[in-house]
Amino acid sequence: MESRSVNASNGWNWIRDGFALVRLSPVIWIALFLIYLLIGVVLTFIPMVGSILLNLLAPVFIAGFMLGCRALENGEELEINHLFIGFKQNTSQLITVGGLYLAGVIVIAGITLIFTGGSFLTAMSAHQHDIEHAGAAAVAAGGGMLFAALFILAALVPLMMAYWFAPILVVFHDMQAKDAMKTSFDACMKNIMPFLVYSLISMGLIFLAAIPFGLGLFVLIPTMTASLYSSYKDIFNPPPVAGGEIAM
Repeated sequence: MESRSVNASNGWNWIRDGFALVRLSPVIWIALFLIYLLIGVVLTFIPMVGSILLNLLAPVFIAGFMLGCRALENGEELEINHLFIGFKQNTSQLITVGGLYLAGVIVIAGITLIFTGGSFLTAMSAHQHDIEHAGAAAVAAGGGMLFAALFILAALVPLMMAYWFAPILVVFHDMQAKDAMKTSFDACMKNIMPFLVYSLISMGLIFLAAIPFGLGLFVLIPTMTASLYSSYKDIFNPPPVAGGEIAM
């Protein structure tokens, strides 16, 4: 599956086109978002394995959202059932995408802990020393925290690039998880500028949406979800697909 480079301004177009998809069926979009949120809350209450299950199943639900976007584009109805369609096709590969992403997060967290653990221990023991030593410990801890933040950011961005298009490539093009994540990473690398524009606008919109008691998020989050489909269409330029068929 070949990707292409697009203009930086297209980052805004993805959000605009995502909102256009949400406007076609706003009530169902909000219902889907609430159901997915409820599922996430329930899973997090399961001891030990809840958060792991949520990460593993997230690509399955994302695939459902993307199939819903394509249905809307084809003039069909968006339905609650779209959220669960990912459990009926390419499910194992979608879960594998979630597993690879989770493994990446665990590795990043582990490396961060190894290199900053000493700083945290130093800060914790600072109270056992005099003020001068405590101040030095605080500076050391602050340096460790800054390093941790920079490392996490530098490591998570490539991981998110590999994850971004992976579920949609699996469900629309029957790709294996590993190949889908590599293709996603390559596509994002070709389009750093539009993704930068997209990210900056998204952060601004999140701030604005959160002002009225967070109510704007009920529209913004579905819009950002649909914008994933818009970015896929723009960067991969797939041929038109009629009905429920999948372009291979």
